[in-house]
Amino acid sequence: MGRKRFPGLRERAGIWHIEKQIFGRKIHESTGTGDLKKAELMLARRIEEVRQAKVFGLRPARTFREAATRFLEENLALRSISDYAMHLKQLDPYIGCVALAQVHLGTLKPFIEDRQAAGLKHKSINLALSVVRRILNLAARLWRDESGHTWLETAPLIQLLPTTDARKPYPISWDEQATLMRALPDHLARMGSFKVNTGCREQEVCQLRWEWEITVPNWIPRCSSFQGW
Repeated sequence: MGRKRFPGLRERAGIWHIEKQIFGRKIHESTGTGDLKKAELMLARRIEEVRQAKVFGLRPARTFREAATRFLEENLALRSISDYAMHLKQLDPYIGCVALAQVHLGTLKPFIEDRQAAGLKHKSINLALSVVRRILNLAARLWRDESGHTWLETAPLIQLLPTTDARKPYPISWDEQATLMRALPDHLARMGSFKVNTGCREQEVCQLRWEWEITVPNWIPRCSSFQGW
């Protein structure tokens, strides 16, 4: 059976979604309800909000999902885009339909509590909160609509969780290091040996290029009086 459709609304998985172009602006968002009457009222409200913004130059109400979508579209070239997308996918059930002006620590509390209950460390939760903070700052300072208004009047303070629950670093012993190196393929063992002896991070090792190799001259003069040379 095909999806049910009404003017400006489409039913997906029992939930009505707004899919309509209003004054040249495309609206794609969930109403969060399976009740057609309520969905129609929400659609009418969104149409009026966009009309008010168009006619009177008021700042239109936008959802966090709209801002998240713009953020992803503008940063597709980032290497970390998949990480951003993962965090936003996890956040969407909690604040996707929430108006930008209503996104703050209070509305993020259910997300934080659920992640803590799932056993995630504060550092992992903070990564998602940092994405929210970045999007809200862009909406308040950079992104503007056709009337010159920023998407958000002011960005709220998104305070990160204290990382007091972080796991303490565990330096491996010499025997453990030797066991690890023996278990690695030759090319990875050489990379691992280089890392543990230099302290370099992953990118400095994995992204090295042969064309960067240079010959370093021996600047230490030989001393003929030293018998060992």
